[in-house]
Amino acid sequence: MNADAPTGYDPRVGHDQLLALIDNTSAVIYMRDLDGRYMLVNREYERLFAVSRDTIVGLTDHDLFPSGIADEFRANDLQAAARGRPVQMEEVAPGDDGPRTYVTVKFPLIGADGAAYAVCGISTDITERKRAEEQVRRLNAELEDRVLHRTAELHASNRELDAFAYSVSHDLRAPLRSLDGYSQLLLEDYGDRLDADGRDYLERLQANVARMAGMIDDLLNLSRATRIELHRGTVDVTAIAIDVLAELRTAEPDRQVRVSVADGLAAAGDADLIRLVLQNLLGNAWKFTSKRDDAAVEVGAEPGGILFVRDNGAGFDMRFAGKLFEPFQRLHAASDFEGTGIGLAIVHRVVTRHGGRVWADGTVGGGAVFRFTLAPQRGLPA
Repeated sequence: MNADAPTGYDPRVGHDQLLALIDNTSAVIYMRDLDGRYMLVNREYERLFAVSRDTIVGLTDHDLFPSGIADEFRANDLQAAARGRPVQMEEVAPGDDGPRTYVTVKFPLIGADGAAYAVCGISTDITERKRAEEQVRRLNAELEDRVLHRTAELHASNRELDAFAYSVSHDLRAPLRSLDGYSQLLLEDYGDRLDADGRDYLERLQANVARMAGMIDDLLNLSRATRIELHRGTVDVTAIAIDVLAELRTAEPDRQVRVSVADGLAAAGDADLIRLVLQNLLGNAWKFTSKRDDAAVEVGAEPGGILFVRDNGAGFDMRFAGKLFEPFQRLHAASDFEGTGIGLAIVHRVVTRHGGRVWADGTVGGGAVFRFTLAPQRGLPA
């Protein structure tokens, strides 16, 4: 007996405690000597592979498993023994429902001489996780295929819509040009033979032709705002606003409008589409201030990446604000202010495609302000 051992010490107690420890775990635990012969297995090993610890001692993996699997187990044992430290790997062993995957840690057992004499393995079954991962990969692959297929369909649909839009534009504009041209000829060549009512009818015809042409342009712009590919970059909003306002002044040089554009306005987005936003917002501001002698239009920014266009024009009743951005919705009579009712729908489409929001505040006769962002923001109205 060891002189240092406590009185009544039984070396079998340590062995029994070891077995109790390894038998009460869900991991598979085993020991093999450097020749690959089993020295010990736990109850989980016995349960999974239908062997008993009494009969497995002295056997090798080649006695229990197919040669390919046994060769892999043997190679992993020798790797752990050669490295002299724990080694982790994945191993596959047969199971009742097919191959099962284990994450295994193998480490050498070192003798008194400092050399390895056996290898211990602790294997944890991760089959369900691996199967779930494989299912996720398979579903992702199927989803990717569906997305690619759907994208191809959308591209084809967009090409068809482009062709249709071009056809509609071309086919509608031709008769409109004829109507406009012939009505102008009637006024020029036969105007002196027409009474006031006749001339008024022709002028109304020309006005409606112009309105129809404008509606075609707006519908094409609405389609373009929805389908065109975004080319994002840093956009000089100040420069675009100044340019759009200059175009409006050129079209109506007699209008006296006080304009203010803040310096340094910039945004991240598609420059062409942002120009479309400003053309519609500033065009509305210019139009709805036409009945004021002190007309004013302002373009600026507020904290949080918010841009705005403000005017002191006709304004609108906030009870109907929800209709502002719907196509063909008008809050003012066509006799008061011309328009197709599509401009703000274009603004909404463009802003939404950039991930932003647009909203408006106004009072009847007290002007309006349209605010928008070109990126998602927290705490803003929907």
